[in-house]
Amino acid sequence: MSALLRSLPAVAFRAKSSIPPHLHILFFCRPKLNYSKLLPNRAFSSIDASASSSEILRAPTSKHTLPSSADANTNSLEWVSRTAFCGELSEPDVGKRVRLCGWVALHRVHGGLTFLSLRDHTGIIQVTTLPDEFPEAHLVMNDLRLEYVIAVEGAVRPRPIESINRKMKTGFVEVAAENVYVLNAVRTKLPFLVTTAEDAKDSTKEEIRLRYRCLDLRRPHMNSNIMLRHKVIKLIRRYLEDVHGFVEIETPILSRSTPEGARDYLVPSRIQPGTFYALPQSPQLFKQMLMVSGFDKYYQIARCFRDEDLRADRQPEFTQLDMEMAFTPLEDMLKLNEDLIRKVFLEIKGVELPNPFPRVTYAEAMSRYGSDRPDMRFDIELKDVSDFFRNSSFKLFADTLSSGGIIKTLCVPSGGQKYSNSALKKGDIYNEAIKSGAKGLPFLKVSNDGGLEGIPALVSSLGKTEQDLLLKKLSASPGDVILFAVGTNTSVNKILDRLRLYVANDLGLIDPSKHSILWVTDFPMFEWNDSEERFEALHHPFTAPNPEDMMDLPSARALAYDMVYNGVEIGGGSLRIYKRDVQQKVLEIVGISPEQAEAKFGYLLEALDMGAPPHGGIAFGVDRLAMLLAGANSIRDVIAFPKTTTAQCALTRAPSDVDSEQLKDLSLQTTLNSRNTQT
Repeated sequence: MSALLRSLPAVAFRAKSSIPPHLHILFFCRPKLNYSKLLPNRAFSSIDASASSSEILRAPTSKHTLPSSADANTNSLEWVSRTAFCGELSEPDVGKRVRLCGWVALHRVHGGLTFLSLRDHTGIIQVTTLPDEFPEAHLVMNDLRLEYVIAVEGAVRPRPIESINRKMKTGFVEVAAENVYVLNAVRTKLPFLVTTAEDAKDSTKEEIRLRYRCLDLRRPHMNSNIMLRHKVIKLIRRYLEDVHGFVEIETPILSRSTPEGARDYLVPSRIQPGTFYALPQSPQLFKQMLMVSGFDKYYQIARCFRDEDLRADRQPEFTQLDMEMAFTPLEDMLKLNEDLIRKVFLEIKGVELPNPFPRVTYAEAMSRYGSDRPDMRFDIELKDVSDFFRNSSFKLFADTLSSGGIIKTLCVPSGGQKYSNSALKKGDIYNEAIKSGAKGLPFLKVSNDGGLEGIPALVSSLGKTEQDLLLKKLSASPGDVILFAVGTNTSVNKILDRLRLYVANDLGLIDPSKHSILWVTDFPMFEWNDSEERFEALHHPFTAPNPEDMMDLPSARALAYDMVYNGVEIGGGSLRIYKRDVQQKVLEIVGISPEQAEAKFGYLLEALDMGAPPHGGIAFGVDRLAMLLAGANSIRDVIAFPKTTTAQCALTRAPSDVDSEQLKDLSLQTTLNSRNTQT
């Protein structure tokens, strides 16, 4: 009988079963043994357990032992206390009598001996029983199915030598069941197996996992992810509070809409008809006002909300570690956060990060890697080769330069062996370039004799001396492929950044054991929005400009900093503007008039005029950080109840239609037809 069949509701027959091949890691075939020689046959008594931990909480009676399963009422409710946890039993516990509670993880009958693996939040223990020892317990165990919730009483004893599992913490012992009680049966077919072999490939579709999330979270690796997240947050709290004296302060969830780069989630007010709250995209303004209030070091594990298109590392509601500090210069700010993240990685993953973290400026990162969050675990850099083609006969390059564009390259080591001319013209690597906005993918290959080959017109546009100089600049070797991108600085960087990451993964150039962490600093204060023909704040309009650039604010550098780990931004912050006149100038540059500023941010501007101290802060994405530490592919795997990529909850089916009376109370009506709620 397969493990999946055992997930079905119990029926009125029993059959011996063999374990599925992919579950052999947790069960062991052994000859029929005389277990009566290993353990005296005796009934469990409350005398055998300590008075403080052996009592069973049962309504309405107060029995000290488990009720007989034969007497169990399927409608009764039992609250059973445990004297031990499944995953914590080991050789020193041999001889102890225990009461365990948990779920049936695996189940098997072999040679008259019934085995099951019992799982709780600490791990798994093997439970066994023989018909001639405790027949009632044996009868109950035979009828169990996967994920039944049960309580087991028995004694811890050593496993026979041939069934020891050294891969498990509990693999040297087992529990001989004397009394087994079903607390709750599974009365529906399970959509997927909860316990599988460690090396079994998970083929369950994510939509099914999210639909049955309570079952999904019961799986060991998902439980491990959530527990890791808990440990990270606990460690952060203890470090900030106990070492640095931070104070955790909650800020409002219902606030007002502010321009922070994404759409707000709006909440209509019933008491103030026609007005709306906005759920916070971050606690930015409140934490600045806390600095004005005299709280020296603030932090919060904050819930934030953004109505934006989703991807693997984004959710409409997310969690961030929010921090703000007064009277803290830039270097002190960076050092404190380096120390925090070093501690997190050391205690959670056993990884020692460098001290201090490397730093690159925004301009350097964009020039060398095409990204402000570069993955530096592999040594491929972008090179500007515009000067080689100033007077080129190759029309595409000449036209690009004459219109103010640039030409940059990516030299792919040994790329000629991996990518054929056909692949470079219409294969996957070509498609990656097109997806990033390129109109084509010019390329050259370095031949075995050190010359260039490829597009004839491009090769012939370079003389022998120019070819040699180009190869020297790119440190190109025979067998390498040179990829070109042409256009504006922004578009070229976007194309080559994507290609850089693609070829690194495709060629296996990234060492998974490496850890690349760095600060990116000196961001521009503003970037130009072509479609709206105005400046936008690159971070947010409350970031302080570099004092050296105050005379030319539109081109100023910001006192902003992002922390990047393996090519993923895990945190970002800045020193803040703390004087009203500077803040108003910055708001005017991004198109917010004094009147609009007063209407939207009047409370902040007023606070800045009431003795605001120099201050700054940072925010870390807790979901993203936990994802990286857990080695997960998506932040949905480290969030207990996440939304799908369409911003829906597969479990509760939110968002949903609401009663018309609720809309009436809010002075609202919908212009859309009621959605079909059938699935």
